[in-house]
Amino acid sequence: MSVIVLQVFVSLTLVAGSLLMFVFSARQKDFEQADRLALAPLDSDTGREAVAAAVPTIPEEKECTPNASNTTTP
Repeated sequence: MSVIVLQVFVSLTLVAGSLLMFVFSARQKDFEQADRLALAPLDSDTGREAVAAAVPTIPEEKECTPNASNTTTP
């Protein structure tokens, strides 16, 4: 019977500790950045223009013409 009482006491202590840590974290507003980051994809400035500006373009290939520096002689 004493084991059940001890187990209930430890469980209630853990619950009280977790509630205290939650209140402490909520008062410090630790999760404000997470809310802002979650809404970032909905921002209006991430339209097609911003995506096109972020994607690098591949330069056109130039035609290779042999010159003295890249020709080999047998």
